[in-house]
Amino acid sequence: DFDFSVPGVTSISADIHKYGYGAKGSSTILYRKDDLLRYQYCAFVDWSGGIYASPAMQGTRPAGNIAAAWAAFNVLGENGYLKLAKVVMDITKKIIDGIEQIPELYILGKPDMSVYSFSSDKFHVYNLADAMERRGWHLDRMQFPPAIHMTVNPPHSNVVEPFLKDLNECVEEVINNPEKKADGQSALYGMIASAPDRGSVKEFVLDFLKDLYKAK
Repeated sequence: DFDFSVPGVTSISADIHKYGYGAKGSSTILYRKDDLLRYQYCAFVDWSGGIYASPAMQGTRPAGNIAAAWAAFNVLGENGYLKLAKVVMDITKKIIDGIEQIPELYILGKPDMSVYSFSSDKFHVYNLADAMERRGWHLDRMQFPPAIHMTVNPPHSNVVEPFLKDLNECVEEVINNPEKKADGQSALYGMIASAPDRGSVKEFVLDFLKDLYKAK
């Protein structure tokens, strides 16, 4: 167990927008003692506009996320969450079992829940991710080591078989085309992951964001 019964635990946080099924950006945090909560607050008492205090750094926040989380809690209830958790874990087992049936792929570690990654020693796994994306499957990349990351949700129950079918076919496609040069996100992620100067990688990402949000 990991809760306040463990002496070293002083706070517990949880994002409730994913498996809490609330709106994106919802989160909660609990502290063992009220005194710790003081360090989360933001207070400015010398402002000419008056005394300003906020429970968090971002200041005023819309109540939409709070209302959506409250609604999800009340609609689903404990039994609803348990039911969805079972659905998610059943889907996860089917997909992981399917991945483990592909000799060229392996699961990283021993995932306890529904977030996991897989990779390959036979080819660059980013090429596999690109091949899957050409078929409409949008998969997250990881680095150190290169891997494909997946987060399972209840709607995935309808796509387990077609996903595994396409995954098998894309593995064959990558194996049968070893001369194909990396392109798309495979080339980008491969370059970034192998760059020895991590500072330059950060500058590259910051420049990318600057161009992305530049007024046209």
